[in-house]
Amino acid sequence: MEYKKVVIIGAGAVGCYILWGLSQKENVELSVVASGERKERFERNGFYINDILYRPVVKTPAEAHGADLVIVAVKYNALRSTVSDIKEIVDEHTIVMSLLNGVDSEDVIASEIDGKQIVPSLIKVASERRENRVYFDPETTIGIIFGEKDGKTTERTQALAGLFEGTGIHYRETDVILSEIWSKFRLNVGNNQPQAMLGVGVGAYSDSKNVAALRDGLIRELEAIAEAKGINLSAADPSSSKGSKVYKKARYSTLQDLDAKRHTEVEMFSGAIVRMGKELGIPTPYNEFTYHMIKALEEKNDGLFDYE
Repeated sequence: MEYKKVVIIGAGAVGCYILWGLSQKENVELSVVASGERKERFERNGFYINDILYRPVVKTPAEAHGADLVIVAVKYNALRSTVSDIKEIVDEHTIVMSLLNGVDSEDVIASEIDGKQIVPSLIKVASERRENRVYFDPETTIGIIFGEKDGKTTERTQALAGLFEGTGIHYRETDVILSEIWSKFRLNVGNNQPQAMLGVGVGAYSDSKNVAALRDGLIRELEAIAEAKGINLSAADPSSSKGSKVYKKARYSTLQDLDAKRHTEVEMFSGAIVRMGKELGIPTPYNEFTYHMIKALEEKNDGLFDYE
């Protein structure tokens, strides 16, 4: 089994990491999926990744139909509208890999395609977007982690390893993928959001006991929910307890979104914790406050509080 026709949906920071790596792979037909004005813009401008211009083939979902592998790298807010594109691309042999943050993107995709076609996975890449350019450090990037839910190596996970081998993309297969996904979720819920509310670099977590306390409160609530769901966070690889190496001034994705006056993925972070907490009867006051605070910052960016 080999993945010869590979398509990427989502050309942001994560999509560009995949594009950067797989563009170096021989005998792979690589393309980015887009339609309408976005397709025209991608074809016209290409993608600057670490100051190098990449011009991949850009296909509509119909043109990408029958791909061997679909790598989904959109923002969570765009996932539900993207599911119809995924459905149009896949046939009975297509495998789908979702590299979104959070813990429910595979469930959302499985609402429209056969869930058995999805290989659970995650990615850790600390990247920065400056206007239309994406930057990351290939050496310190942790990369892609994937595996079957039952922990067994299969033909399709072996094919993923074969695809990423020799590309510069960092990757590993795991036999505890759900623990790994939740471990990354814990990082995002705890580290992504407090700095976003404060508008400061990640150094704040080590330099301020108060910022660290906000992080720890968010994490305690997540860990209580994970325990109730039977997710063993301690089973994840030790490297999963930390993200890719960054400088103290680094601003993670939620703060980058607020800086750019975009809506964030807070629904997928604290929003998801609050929803699960209510379902399980577990109090989540830190996450509830964080959810409303970040939503209020989005409203501020939208001009809701412009009283001039």
